[in-house]
Formats: sequence, structure tokens, C-alpha cells
Amino acid sequence: MTKTVIIGSNHAGIATANTLLDNFEDQEVVLIDRNTNLSYLGCGTALWVGRQIDSYEGLFYTNKADFEAKGAKILMETTVESIDFNKKEVYGRTKDGETIAETYDKLVLATGSIPISPKIPGNDLKNIHFLKLFQDGQNVDKALTDDKIKNVAVIGAGYIGVEIAEAAKRRGKNVLLFDAEARTLSSYYDPEFTKDMDKNLSDNGIELHLGELAKAYKGHETVEAVVTNKGEYPVDLVINAIGFLPNNLLGKDALQLFDNGAYLVDEHQQTSNPDVYAVGDCATIYSNALQKTTYIALATNAVRTGIVAGYNIGGTVVDSAGVQGSNGISIFGYNMVSTGLSVEAAEKNGFEVKYSDFEDLQKPGFMKENAKVKIRIVYDAKSRRILGAQMASKEDISMGIHMFSLAIAEGVTIDKLKLLDILFLPHFNQPYNYITMAALSAK
Repeated sequence: MTKTVIIGSNHAGIATANTLLDNFEDQEVVLIDRNTNLSYLGCGTALWVGRQIDSYEGLFYTNKADFEAKGAKILMETTVESIDFNKKEVYGRTKDGETIAETYDKLVLATGSIPISPKIPGNDLKNIHFLKLFQDGQNVDKALTDDKIKNVAVIGAGYIGVEIAEAAKRRGKNVLLFDAEARTLSSYYDPEFTKDMDKNLSDNGIELHLGELAKAYKGHETVEAVVTNKGEYPVDLVINAIGFLPNNLLGKDALQLFDNGAYLVDEHQQTSNPDVYAVGDCATIYSNALQKTTYIALATNAVRTGIVAGYNIGGTVVDSAGVQGSNGISIFGYNMVSTGLSVEAAEKNGFEVKYSDFEDLQKPGFMKENAKVKIRIVYDAKSRRILGAQMASKEDISMGIHMFSLAIAEGVTIDKLKLLDILFLPHFNQPYNYITMAALSAK
């Protein structure tokens, strides 16, 4: 019997536990988490807060009782305070102050990430919130029900910031969106794509303050203004969505770390200590686009890394296939998806890149329900290997990005796509569809 202790019970930890419990009979599994709940889909927070879904209950996809029914031991509202990696013991404390000690054969660190908190004057004022846990969503939701809250500042125009800005606007608030970068979603898309999202946000009433760095918050007990390098703006609520850092507090002094502090893991999710695995947002991952180890914090990656760790702990050797960082967003009906590297990201990583752009209607012009689609395929100028793709439309074009994800994983060249067998039916696309045309346009 192998005893595995898993610290953290969100996507990565749950995937590890399920893999062990569902596939191996000789496993004793202990899950420890300091939260009151597990399995919360944080990607649905903005949908719930923005009243695009009826309630938050569906955002939880499992519970403590489900794991206990499988034979797992669950310690909720228990904080792990330290780990003795030599004795292989985990020490913690329950909400009632009772100390706990759990021995292990294998340890899985699934501690996730922590929100970046700007160290600026006034950051301790009331009505300044983050978005990470279910409770954070509850706090923001409650604040938005207050009629006194009229002006909402969102700090950070990445995915979470843009989504919660939309949600607050849907709740009838005046929303100001700030970012130090000159455009939204700059980590995922090139300027030719983000300009369309910027216009979409502005057209729907979001007040954009891009290229502005928050320098301070002002107020008496409660926040009353945001001060940037360009001005001062009265606000009643601040939502920080600057980004996240890997939570490495428990193992940073004992395990090898990546440049950004994430636990450095191999293709089996093992850390520098072979009996310790790290999964999800606290660990590194291999990028097939970069063809090297990097850090990409996504729920999909968390699940995959948890599965890989679970199988390897159970005795079935499974190598990580690497990832492309596929992602997407839908704001006020405008959909954007991407995978791999943008031109900007590729050049930053030393690639000599080319790209092919194309824009056309999704379906033949005679179809009543139709919309334009914009696509960019990014590829290596020397090898012609596909490095990334970006797509945008008011149509649902999301499934197309999966093909590009596989293409990157398999090292497919741009030329392979030129005559690829792609179906045609007026209900779905054009005979010369945008993927084919973008590939044919590649020089």
C-alpha cells in the first residue's frame, strides 16, 4: 500500500487523487486543503457575477463526500505549516487549532498560485478585492449588489480583468479598466487582434485606461480613488486582476525552482526530490511551441499534470505530452482563441518568425447568420514549423484552435496545411475557408 498525501484540492490535486483512486487499488490517499470547499471552477466567476448563469452551484464539480466514498481521507480547513522532506512528514493545523502530522510515501504539491498584490500606498483600504477563491467571488458579488458602489476599477487587463470588467458592467456599474500595457490581452494576442477587443470593450461602455500604472489608492478606511502615472480617478470598488505567482512557500527551500519560483518538474511531474511531485499552477510545464520548459498557469494544464502525476505514482509510467497553452475568451459576444506563441512572444523568445493573416466571412455570403473571422498563423521562418495561431469572430470558431494545438505538438509545418482536407458545408464554413486561405497565403 502506497500512501500519497496531496496538498491542495483544486483542479490539479483533484485530478491526481481521481487518477490514483480510480485506477489503482493499492493507494491510500490523503487530501489536505485550507479552504472550506474544493473543485471550484474559477473561470466561471465572471459568468456568475455578471449574471450570465443563474447560480454558482454548478461551478463545483465534486465534493468531500465523493472522495470519501472512494476511500480517501479529506482534511478541509487545515493549513499545512511545514514539511520535513527527510522524515517524509507533513505538519499542519486545523481550524480548531488541533495539530496534525501525516506521513507519506509520495507527496504531491498542488498548492496553486497566489494573486499578485501591488505594494502601493492604500492597498490595505476596504473594498479592494482579488479574484482567486470562491469566497473572493462572493465578496465581489456582494459588493456589486450595493447601490452605493457606482464606479468600479479593475486593475489588470488580462483574461480575468477583462472578464470581470464585463461582469461589473453587466451589473450596471461604471467600469474603468487599467493596465500598464498599452493594450488588453497582450500575453496571448498580437496588436492586430487586441485592437478589436479594445474597441469591443469601449463600444460596450468600458472606460479603458491602458498604458496607465496604478501608483496608489486613496480613501478613508474605504477606497475612494485610484492614482496612476497619468491621473486620479474616483472609484468605490477596486478589483485586482494583475496576475498570479506560483505558491512555493512549502518547498522553496528544499526543492529546485524555476526562474519565476515555480517548482521545476520533469516529464513525470517529479521535482528534484523523486518522492515529491508538483502539479498545476505551482509547477513548470513543457511548451511544445518553445520546445523547452516554461510556466503556463491554466486550469487545463492543471488537470493534465495531475493525471500524469497520478499515473506515475500509481506505477504506470506516463510522460507528459507537453502543452501549447491553448486558451480563449468571449466578451460581449466577441470570441477570441489562441494557442502557442504570438508573433510578439515568438520574437521575444528568439525565433525568426513569419505569419500569415486572413479575414473573411465564416460561411458563404448567402447564409443569413454569418460573421467575419480573423485568423493569424505564426510559423518559424527557417523550419516553417507552426508556432502559434490566433482566431477571432462573433461566430463560435473555438474548435478550430484545437487543430492548431495538435499541429504545434506534432511539429507540423505551415505548408502541410495548404491542401489539408477540411470539410465544406454552408452551415459551417466556406469552400475556401479561412484556415486554407491563411495557409495558402503563407510565403
